[in-house]
Amino acid sequence: MERNGSPLIEFRSVSKHYYMGDNVVRACDEINMSIYKGEFVAIVGQSGSGKSTCMNIIGCLDVPTFGEYFLGGVSVGTLRKNALAEIRNEMIGFIFQQYNLLAKSNLRENVEIPLMYAGVSKSERRRRATDVLTKVGLGDKLKNRPNQLSGGQQQRVSIARALVGSPSIILADEPTGALDSKTGLEVLSMLRELNEEGNTVVLITHDSSIAARAQRVIRLEDGRVSYDGPVSAAPGVGGDVRTEAGV
Repeated sequence: MERNGSPLIEFRSVSKHYYMGDNVVRACDEINMSIYKGEFVAIVGQSGSGKSTCMNIIGCLDVPTFGEYFLGGVSVGTLRKNALAEIRNEMIGFIFQQYNLLAKSNLRENVEIPLMYAGVSKSERRRRATDVLTKVGLGDKLKNRPNQLSGGQQQRVSIARALVGSPSIILADEPTGALDSKTGLEVLSMLRELNEEGNTVVLITHDSSIAARAQRVIRLEDGRVSYDGPVSAAPGVGGDVRTEAGV
């Protein structure tokens, strides 16, 4: 895709170090990357590569030890916790591997949660939650509880919750990890559709076959970027296999 304007996500020499006695663990080491509005990017790497640390920084769950992280042109590394929480709630929709749904709340109540933190009125919360649950094919299950759904349906609720606040970024952390292969491909197809509607999607995965469904791959090894470019040329990804998923 054509990249216009400033990056939505920008790492400038971002490092994240953890100190264990006299030892320094460089989870991220001088990472530079830019992600633009409307892109579908997979950040891929094995355990220990730094991808989870990058996800936490992108999602404003953590801040760099060194370097700068800009989100929508704002340097977030120096913001206080309350400001980080606010920008996280307004700009980022999270999709997690384990869904993180409240067992005692129905689907609409689960989806309303980000809007509650944003101070949205009850009637508007209900309207918007109903709209996004309908969008993901669960409009007839608003009052069901999570334990009445399949794993794939629960992940759809998670996607609806990510969408309800109209975030700038959908940040998906191993979103198919708890699903069977068929259901996982359905979820990936839905992410693809959301991207085609103009949403910016950042997918975190260890699985190269999952990364191949994105448009662009950023591969991390030992806390550094080893590849940043189109899926078709990404080492170890093996070209564009999206047709297998029907996307």
